[in-house]
Amino acid sequence: MSSSKPPRLVLSSDDGSSPHFIFAFAPNRDTLGGTAYLIIETEGNILVDCPAWDEANQTFLQAQGVRWLVMTHRGGMGKVRDIQQALGCEVVIQEQEAYLLPGLALTVFREELSLNHSRLIWTSGHSPGSACLYHQAWGGVLFSGRHLVPDRHGNPAPLRTAKTFHWVRQIRSVQTLLDQFTPDTLRFLCPGASIGFLRGKQTIADPYPKLAQLDLQACLKMQPIL
Repeated sequence: MSSSKPPRLVLSSDDGSSPHFIFAFAPNRDTLGGTAYLIIETEGNILVDCPAWDEANQTFLQAQGVRWLVMTHRGGMGKVRDIQQALGCEVVIQEQEAYLLPGLALTVFREELSLNHSRLIWTSGHSPGSACLYHQAWGGVLFSGRHLVPDRHGNPAPLRTAKTFHWVRQIRSVQTLLDQFTPDTLRFLCPGASIGFLRGKQTIADPYPKLAQLDLQACLKMQPIL
C-alpha cells in the first residue's frame, strides 16, 4: 500500500484527565477528494467518513482505535468493508443509504442519533441519507460532509452539482441547522470536501453568522455546477 500524508491535528485540548483531539486526513481519491476526520475522546473515538486506506492511515488508526465509523453521505464510503474488518468498528449510517453496504453490520438511524458527546443529524439533499455530525467540545463542531462545503472565499455554503439528489431538501436542511444552533453553540465547521478553498486550514471558524447571511431563497434558484 502507498502512504499518504499523515493526519493533521485540527483541534486539541487536554485538561490532564480527558485528552481530546480532532485530526483531519489528506483528501481521499476513493471518495473524489473527500476529507475524513478522527475525533479522539475517552468514551470512544469516532472516524467521520473514510480516509485513504493505505499503510500510514491504517497504522495510525489501529494505534488510536476507532469505536464508530460515521458516514455523512454515500460519496464518503471508500473502503468501508476493509476499515471495519481491520478496526472492528461500528459503522453508522442514515437508513436511506444502508442498502449500499450489504453484508456489513450497521447501526442505522432515521433523523438523529446520539454517540456520547456527538449527535448525528439527517440533512437530506446532497444525497438521500446525507447527515452532519455535531460534536459538543470546543463550543460546538459540525462535521458537514458535502452538505456544506467552503466556497471560493472559504465560507460555508451548499453546493449544487449535477449529482445533487434534491436541491430543495438540501436548502431546507441548511435552515434546519440554523434553527438548531446559535453562534455560541456552533464555533467550528469541518467540511468533508473542497478544503483547498480554506488555504491550509482544516476548519471554518465561527460558521454560524456566515451561514445566517446566506440568502436561501436565492440559493434555490442556483443552477447546477457541472
